[in-house]
Amino acid sequence: MQFTVPQFIEHEAKIVGPLTFKQFIFIGVAGAVCFVLYFSIGKTNSFLFLVLSIIIFGIGTALAFLKIGGRNLPTILKNFLSFLVAPKIYLWQKKELPLKFIRGTKKRVEVETEPTPTLKFAEKSRLKKLSNQIETGTR
Repeated sequence: MQFTVPQFIEHEAKIVGPLTFKQFIFIGVAGAVCFVLYFSIGKTNSFLFLVLSIIIFGIGTALAFLKIGGRNLPTILKNFLSFLVAPKIYLWQKKELPLKFIRGTKKRVEVETEPTPTLKFAEKSRLKKLSNQIETGTR
């Protein structure tokens, strides 16, 4: 018995509960930054801490879970930054052909054209016969 084996499967192992290692790192770093932020400005200005922590957790969650076109957000950002940094010089150089001068003769030059091939049609299509054989199960 033959089975079809799927190709190009990309699967990351779940390390910490339902999260992969990369997702855990992104969420953990966002949590650590918010933890440090709480002790630096959270006690004096709670509104600013709340706004900054929501933004930081949103960025961490987007980096961990957001996929655009089947690609992770960190991959898209890496490709974007490499595009910005890479040189973008596109040169097109026209090929210089030597000029052809025609002397002042009054002869007409006729261009030979190749005959167009004629279409070959099959005598009768076997499609109808094959469909009848498939429907009736005969050979």
